[in-house]
Amino acid sequence: MNISVTSKPPTSFPAHILDISIGKKILMAVTGFVAFGFVSGHMLGNLQVFIGQDQMNSYAEKLQSLGPALWGIRLFLLATVVIHIWFGIKLKLEAWAARPISYRNANTVKATLASRTMIWTGLIIVSFLVYHLLHYTVRVTNPEFASLTDPQGRPDVYTMVILGFSNAAVSIFYVIAVGLLSYHLSHGVASMFQSLGLNTEKWQVRLHRLAWVATVLLFVGYASIPLAVLTGCTILVPGGR
Repeated sequence: MNISVTSKPPTSFPAHILDISIGKKILMAVTGFVAFGFVSGHMLGNLQVFIGQDQMNSYAEKLQSLGPALWGIRLFLLATVVIHIWFGIKLKLEAWAARPISYRNANTVKATLASRTMIWTGLIIVSFLVYHLLHYTVRVTNPEFASLTDPQGRPDVYTMVILGFSNAAVSIFYVIAVGLLSYHLSHGVASMFQSLGLNTEKWQVRLHRLAWVATVLLFVGYASIPLAVLTGCTILVPGGR
């Protein structure tokens, strides 16, 4: 009697890696690292608003001078965020499928609130990111921003930022969103090292502290701009000091 055995075709190496949990976590760590680097750099760029109108608009002009390369960077970052979200959702769904009945009390002690709410804070951050792009980058919500120019004839990003954050609802939403982003990263930065096998027992506590310090600085940096606008900080008045 002949017995035919049908075997599943072998999965290619990259696809096989992404089929297993550790592969997804490594990809999450790499894309998370890229996103963290962008968020940090973007904050430093935004903080130039405190130096003055000329500095902020000069910085924005240099970015715009990159031309197609700037959109290439934006598309790369967008792809990174999409990949991060996609595999984050897949990992969460796999965790729920493997644990159909919630653990009781003691079993959830090791998981921090930040780690248990990563999926939800992530989705709220995405909704904010979409609005933020429509607000300041594409300028769909405020098309009048496109016509703002400074005395040198450059796009007046400085005034655009001030006008945008003069809306209390926008500023409050922004502060809440960057707060959630910082909270999200407080777990993500530390877990990133763990996923890459760099989080030894000796460094675990230090990395968690470093993650909290980094994310607190991010929150303070980002939140300082809308709060300064709402409180009427004179340094943010065009031409004022």
